[in-house]
Amino acid sequence: MNPFSFFSHMAILLYLYLPLFTLNLLCFGPNKTVSVKLANQTDHLALLKFKESISSDPYRTLESWNSSIHLCKWHGITCNPMHGRVIGLNLEGSHLHGSLSPHVGNLTFLINLNLQNNSFFGEIPQELGQLLQLQQLYLTNNSFVGEIPTNLTHCSNLKDLDLQGNNLIGKIPIEMSSLKKLQTMVIKKNKLTGRIPSFIGNLSYLTVFSCDYNNLEGDIPQEICQLQNLTILHASENNLSGMIPSCLYNISSLTKLSIAVNKFHGSLPHNMFYTLPNIQFISIAGNQFSGTIPTSIINASSSFAYFEMSKNHFVGQVPNLGRLKELQYLNLEINNLGDNSTKDLEFLKSLTNCTKLRELSIGSNNFGGILPNSIGNLSMNLNFLFLDDNMISGQIPSELGHLVGLTLLSMELNNFEQVIPATFGKFQNMRVLTLGGNKLSGDISSFIGNLSQLYYLDVGVNMFEGNIPPTIGNCQNLQYLDLSQNKFSGTIPIEIFYLFSLSNLLKLSQNSLSGSLPREVGNLKNIDWIDVSENHLSGDIPETIGDCLSLEYLNLQGNSFQGIIPSSLASLKGLRGLDLSRNHLSGPIPKYLQNISFLEYFNVSFNMLEGEVPINGVFQNATQVAITGNNKLCGGILELHLAPCSIKSMKHAKSHHFRLIAVIVSLVSFLLILSLIITIYWIRKRKQKQSFDSPTINQLAKVSYQDLHRGTDGFSDTNLIGSGSFGSVYKGNLVSEDNVVAIKVLNLQKKGANKSFIAECNALKNIRHRNLVKILTCCSSTDYKGQEFKALVFDYMKNGSLEQWLHPEILDAEHATILDLGQRLNIIMDVASALHYLHHECEQLVLHCDLKPSNVLLDDDMVAHVSDFGIAKLVSAIGTTSHKNSSTSGIKGTVGYAPPALEFL
Repeated sequence: MNPFSFFSHMAILLYLYLPLFTLNLLCFGPNKTVSVKLANQTDHLALLKFKESISSDPYRTLESWNSSIHLCKWHGITCNPMHGRVIGLNLEGSHLHGSLSPHVGNLTFLINLNLQNNSFFGEIPQELGQLLQLQQLYLTNNSFVGEIPTNLTHCSNLKDLDLQGNNLIGKIPIEMSSLKKLQTMVIKKNKLTGRIPSFIGNLSYLTVFSCDYNNLEGDIPQEICQLQNLTILHASENNLSGMIPSCLYNISSLTKLSIAVNKFHGSLPHNMFYTLPNIQFISIAGNQFSGTIPTSIINASSSFAYFEMSKNHFVGQVPNLGRLKELQYLNLEINNLGDNSTKDLEFLKSLTNCTKLRELSIGSNNFGGILPNSIGNLSMNLNFLFLDDNMISGQIPSELGHLVGLTLLSMELNNFEQVIPATFGKFQNMRVLTLGGNKLSGDISSFIGNLSQLYYLDVGVNMFEGNIPPTIGNCQNLQYLDLSQNKFSGTIPIEIFYLFSLSNLLKLSQNSLSGSLPREVGNLKNIDWIDVSENHLSGDIPETIGDCLSLEYLNLQGNSFQGIIPSSLASLKGLRGLDLSRNHLSGPIPKYLQNISFLEYFNVSFNMLEGEVPINGVFQNATQVAITGNNKLCGGILELHLAPCSIKSMKHAKSHHFRLIAVIVSLVSFLLILSLIITIYWIRKRKQKQSFDSPTINQLAKVSYQDLHRGTDGFSDTNLIGSGSFGSVYKGNLVSEDNVVAIKVLNLQKKGANKSFIAECNALKNIRHRNLVKILTCCSSTDYKGQEFKALVFDYMKNGSLEQWLHPEILDAEHATILDLGQRLNIIMDVASALHYLHHECEQLVLHCDLKPSNVLLDDDMVAHVSDFGIAKLVSAIGTTSHKNSSTSGIKGTVGYAPPALEFL
């Protein structure tokens, strides 16, 4: 080659391409940094827009989101170390309130978006579909509304989708079939409708599908059987129907199957436990399944722990279950199992090998025969045992008393006979004991005094005899007591009326009890129902019955009570039913009874009453009043068909009325003068003393219904932070208070709600402590509809309840909020300090009676405050012989577990 030709060509090429090469350096050298800066600026602006959409940030989670700090160091932000783009946004449990900004869709490199356990509202923006790199989307437990955005299907890399605990509506979008990499799909606890889509079978990587607690209908599609990696299928509490696809039982990877409370029917395959070798949890309760329990259950997975098949139509015998070493929960109740034969209960012996069993329920079936002695060899971990509503006969084996861990034993509605074993006295942890509706005899004194933790006792409809043992007074937690329809005799032991915890029922009817109704009945401040009918009680109805301020039903019929209807009944504003029939009562029907607005039934038949029958209130409806057998009654409404009252009788009544008024006026005048003297003396004694009293309810800031309505945006759902048995709690702002407050609004339509309001006022009006929830004020008024309105206003606790910290409702435990050891110790000390104050430093001893994690609230410094004094007890004299105290409400304490029949506890 000619060297001169080569160099000449090189010169020409350099001349032509050198400018382009230089330009390339300029464009792709320094400007690459400019491009990265522009990209980071996009993320920066998107996050600031996200922050702008947050209306409330009580814990200042986003305080670090400002220009003085690089966005990769902002709280909850994770950046890619290579190019600096945002790949993670995690603000779980930050108590943020606001809408989700559509600008989040500009975080184009985002892989993980976790906003669960906040208070986001509004619709999920369609712009999330721009996040093409997104793999995890957690929007759990917020208040999102609207439909699942169809644009989410553009997130083709999405693996985990959790939308549970919102208010989403509509159908599951068919476009979601494009999410081929999806592994977890949790959409439970929404308001979704339509069917489970057949395309779900195309999501071949899916391992978890949970759609519980929606309004889905139709059947489970056959295509679901294509999911050979599926481990969890939850579809309970919907309107699903049809038969379960048989191929579903061939998904060998399945560990949890929950399809309870639907309308499924058909039978279970006899070999299902062979084809489901990894199954650990099965819940099919509340459907219409029939047939027998698959015999293959004896070879179920070694880790099989939970089997719930109640409320179906299963028949036949229960197989031997002794190989299920890990079994903890077995519920077979409300089926047609057994055939009233001696072989029905043989399976119980095999259960003695299940040493981890905690709950066994075989109630409401057709089991017959005798309860085997081997029942006493069941797991020492057994807490709940339901044998009720069967046809089991014979004597209760004494070995049953070996199960000292039992807290609930239900044996009612069987054919048990003879005496209760003395070994029942070992049940010192027993909370609920039901033996009613059998043929048991003897007395109950041998064991009842040892059951000090008992709060529900039903031994009614048996043949027990003798006196009611005074040792029943040891059951100081008792709320429900039914000894009716037995052969008890003697007087009612006064110890019963020192069971201040009695708040639901005292039923002693249809026995042979004699003597009077003790005046100590007035100690039962919170009792809802008293029934001592059909006995041999006599004497006057004690005036102290009017102290049972929570009483709703009083039944004294079929005794020998005499005298007049006591005037103290006027205090029972919540009384709904009053039956005084078939006694020897005299005098008039008190006029005040027509002013008890809740009274629905009044029966005074077959007494010796006289005078005019009232015409208002309950007396306006003849079907709600029974007065037959009182020949001297007159007046009333026409439908009662009574003779009109004569002038003579009316004059006599008026004369009696004026005499009564004169006596009352004289007595009141005397008491006023005496009170004036005592007041003057007291003022003089205290004149030289200075004291500091905590503000009472009357000294607190006054708020109106309008203030509360305005402060909560009309009690909107967006401000709803909790609900309970008697009302709802809203977050709000009041003009009189600088900070956010919590407003507890009582639902006065609920039975006992009015008592709950009075309860908390009584308990909180004179106590103050740093570890007790602070009451700011209260409101008793009417709403815009003229209906009665009651509310309490408290300090707002920003960190929620201890329950939420200890047991967060999440799918994956690794995302749970954790309390460290120091925080746990501080909370324990705070609660102990509060209890010490209530028990030892108050003027009156206060017993909380319902202390649990959900009633321990945490402020922004994680300081614990004890709340909810709805069933607190105020003890007026500690250490005195009378031991008089008063429970401030009839609300029932929280039960760790209650069967369906006991829901009203």
